[in-house]
Amino acid sequence: MHRILAINPGSTSTKITIYEDEQLQYKNSIKHPAEELQKFPHVYDQFSYRKQTILDAIADSPYTLDQMDAIVGRGGMLKPIEGGTYTVNNAMIEYMKQAPRGEHASNLGCVIAKDLAAQINVPAYIVDPVAVDEMDDIARYTGMPQIKRQSLFHALNQKAVALKASDDLGIPYQKARLIVAHLGGGISVGVHKNGRVIDVNNALDGDGPMSPERSGSVPLGPLYKMAFSGDYTLAEIKRMNYGNGGLLAYLGTNDGFTISKRIEAGDEEAKFLVEVMCYQIAKEIGSCATVLEGQIDAIVLTGGLAKDPFIVEEISKRVRFLGTILLFPGEDEMEALTYGALRVLRGLELPKTYL
Repeated sequence: MHRILAINPGSTSTKITIYEDEQLQYKNSIKHPAEELQKFPHVYDQFSYRKQTILDAIADSPYTLDQMDAIVGRGGMLKPIEGGTYTVNNAMIEYMKQAPRGEHASNLGCVIAKDLAAQINVPAYIVDPVAVDEMDDIARYTGMPQIKRQSLFHALNQKAVALKASDDLGIPYQKARLIVAHLGGGISVGVHKNGRVIDVNNALDGDGPMSPERSGSVPLGPLYKMAFSGDYTLAEIKRMNYGNGGLLAYLGTNDGFTISKRIEAGDEEAKFLVEVMCYQIAKEIGSCATVLEGQIDAIVLTGGLAKDPFIVEEISKRVRFLGTILLFPGEDEMEALTYGALRVLRGLELPKTYL
């Protein structure tokens, strides 16, 4: 039996779980008041504060830190790497200190995991961070030599459900041909071929479908005119793309439950805009089908929005002609982190080295 502590730092909380093999034994979502986090100029500066809150939570749990066989943290904005489970090393920690690709709470996952693991002499891992980049070169190019497409997406959940879908299909993931659509606050649609995500929209940078809070792709002409109009700052335009875009920009909320209730109450605008989002998601899936030349083992819908029957049906009616649709609603990042570490501990996979 392997006992694994998983750590997932978020913008306002840090989630921790303790699993014994595949069985969840303990979970806690540690809330961080905004006034506490505001004391720290940079995300990395929160390290000691967040680590202590985790130690305090474990002290109140049925477990002690030294009972763990491994510690796994959420991977952050690392340099582009292939998917898999990585041993946390000093190169990874140094990269997170500098954070050249951006500051995000998840950057602390590996830092805290390594520190705690060192205290009890067990391995520390990360699993499938957002920086996973397995794209084919042909997918990187745009019509502007100065700009290439980048891979930043919901790799942890996409890889986890792709493994589950492959099991359901009776096909090894390394031989599967899947289109996986993660439907959450951000939306990413990835082409999984032979164990690699060879193409995916950048869910962070305004690429792909609109989502509850992101604009997705927009026509460039009006955008660059807006940028040089003098009416908006760069920060304001960034927020229109990421955080204040999509359904939030139109409806004033990014909460799927609230929007569903409005639709049930007869709000035709809300219904239409959700249909627009689903239309764009279906188009993205259709585009991905060309990458696989129509040879698709399954289309996989996952993420929080996949719990909504209306959204699932709106997408499915446009793409079911492409093949089997599998549904894995919600996402369980803590399970995905734990299972990634467990595969290594059991010798099913070798841990990878971050260079």
